[in-house]
Amino acid sequence: MLLSLVVHSYSMRYWFPAAVMIGTAPAYLLSWGAWRLLSTVLPARLYHKVDDQIYTVYQSMVLFFFENYTGVEIVIYGDIPKNKESVVYLSNHQSTADWIIADMLAIRQNALGHVRYVLKDGLKWLPLYGWYFSQHGGVYVKRSSKFDEKAMRRKLQSQTDLGTPMYLVIFPEGTRYNPEIKEVISSSQAFAAKEGLAVLNNILTPRMKAAHVAIECMKEHLDAVYDITVAYEGTLTADGQRCTAPSMPEFLCKECPRVHIYFERVDLREIPTEPAFFRRWLHERFEIKDKLLTSFYESDEPDKKCRFPGEGQRSLLSLTKTLPSLLVLSGLTLPMLLTEPGRKLYAKTWLYGTLLGWLWVHISA
Repeated sequence: MLLSLVVHSYSMRYWFPAAVMIGTAPAYLLSWGAWRLLSTVLPARLYHKVDDQIYTVYQSMVLFFFENYTGVEIVIYGDIPKNKESVVYLSNHQSTADWIIADMLAIRQNALGHVRYVLKDGLKWLPLYGWYFSQHGGVYVKRSSKFDEKAMRRKLQSQTDLGTPMYLVIFPEGTRYNPEIKEVISSSQAFAAKEGLAVLNNILTPRMKAAHVAIECMKEHLDAVYDITVAYEGTLTADGQRCTAPSMPEFLCKECPRVHIYFERVDLREIPTEPAFFRRWLHERFEIKDKLLTSFYESDEPDKKCRFPGEGQRSLLSLTKTLPSLLVLSGLTLPMLLTEPGRKLYAKTWLYGTLLGWLWVHISA
């Protein structure tokens, strides 16, 4: 019985925040939908400005759980600009929680509402969320030969034509690096060797298409590229072997004590536009990431292991940035759940919102 209680208490660490984050989605979507309808008679720029503010409310609530609730310590290496910028954010990919790291940096620049993602095409079928992410400027892409460059350009161009601020998050590896899935790593290394590129050991060979299209298409709209390298502390076994990075549930279960983020701002003038040269540039950036991660996980010097080079600054996120959003969304959701008409509206929002969203993404695919 004691073991059962322990297991139950552990699972609640995840299920409580997950229930709140998912459970507030109908209230959030209804609020956004009301603004979307109202804004049809208003300038498009005004719609996007308010949409960014509404999005900030939801993502701030998410960060309440991933930062304040978990108590994770964020250590940042490098100087993040204090002012918000329009950027392409390039990062290594190893966890389902990686997209949260982008939010963590964006909120520290007051740019959380500007965050948009380049996402795997299959995620567009997520109930409610898949359709909304696209409405907020997210771009769904297919891999390799099925990559639709024209569709991505159209989507990004429509945003830049309106002057929409962008914090466009891209994970060029295309899939997560998992040290336990050897065949993916071997395949990535074999491809690099075949193409005459440096073989990477703690990261996968990056794919260039999405990053190249984004930077080339928005170059007149961007201020910089943010090159981000992330390492999750606690991902070494007792014998010093790298293990799988924490998933979102594990992160919420407080299994990650510290996240190390190496930040570098890259001037657009340093980035070649011709595809072949861009590919080489991107791979060189990932060679740097690989060296950083190799040092992080494998350094023989105790003062260098499980840290990046340079001085890391511990960055605390104030409750004033996140708690108000949690209270607002909870305040909108609870009245719906406490009345019969509210519960019917809540259920119909999930049902019809999901079906209409699936119809929309199917038609627009």
